[in-house]
Amino acid sequence: MIEVLTPIWQRVLQLPSIGVEDNFFDLGGDSSSALELFNAIADACGRELPPVMIYQAPTIAALASLLEQPSTPRFPPLVLLKAGTEGPPVFITHGLGGTVIDFYQVVRHIQTPHPIHGMQVRGIDGVDKPFDRIEDMAQYYLDAVEELQPHGPYLLIGYSLGGLVTLEMAQRLSAKGETVGLLAMLDAYPHIRHLSPGQRAQLVLQRMRRHASKVLQLPVREALSEIRRPSERRSLISRTPYKPPAGVWLTPAMQHVRDCAYLALKRYRHRFYSGKIRFVKAEISTDFPEDPAAIWAKFAGKFEVETVPGDHLGIMTTHFHKLASVLSRYINEASSQE
Repeated sequence: MIEVLTPIWQRVLQLPSIGVEDNFFDLGGDSSSALELFNAIADACGRELPPVMIYQAPTIAALASLLEQPSTPRFPPLVLLKAGTEGPPVFITHGLGGTVIDFYQVVRHIQTPHPIHGMQVRGIDGVDKPFDRIEDMAQYYLDAVEELQPHGPYLLIGYSLGGLVTLEMAQRLSAKGETVGLLAMLDAYPHIRHLSPGQRAQLVLQRMRRHASKVLQLPVREALSEIRRPSERRSLISRTPYKPPAGVWLTPAMQHVRDCAYLALKRYRHRFYSGKIRFVKAEISTDFPEDPAAIWAKFAGKFEVETVPGDHLGIMTTHFHKLASVLSRYINEASSQE
């Protein structure tokens, strides 16, 4: 298996020579190259593994050993994304896709001595059944978090769908008398069905304006075809705002995780949280409400909003330096209050 993997690694990472114990990330690998790597492995070996496995097997030798096993090993709920020398640890929750690989660039640039763990959805490995309720996700992660850190203060960060998961976790921790030192929600919103009628109307109009702007930029024939498509008009109201990035390769297990996560999003009804929420908003609002305070402020004891460059995905993939800077400050401020 090493003989099969070595040329794949060399091609993906564009390196003439790679040792079997060389670390993927130390060689310059990132989330994009991990996707390419596991896509190539699937073609060569007939084994479809989630790219997040690179955290569990970051060398050719480790990955070869994993691929030689008859079945895919279960993936743990917590994945160490960045080692640290001081506690308490920081816990970051995934978006709709359920994978912590999306955090690679952001976590790499966060300046903190705290270890950073990603919370990895159940079922991404295709072994266990994914959760389709936010409440179940939150408890699954809490069990793992409390085993690693029995008592607070807890530092929680959640991106997109993960913002709702960390909100639920913070509520459950507070109900037990534990301290939540940080609850940061990154461009995280409830499903449109749980917004007020006025907020739903504003969001639909926002999407219609965006769609109209797109149509106006098309050649006449393409524009007329776009206007006549009833499915597109319906999707302005019903579609999920959480879309996978263009070109992202998904295994059947990963797609199943996404489907269950979206069902969880639709089902979840957020409740009042007595603590403070630090909300990071993407500067470019696409399929999301433009004013997060109008949605969340009345559901929190204290609510603060900060805007970073980019759209919903771009804050993670393009403008990660700015997001990492904001999160570094949040973590350090929370640490100074311990």
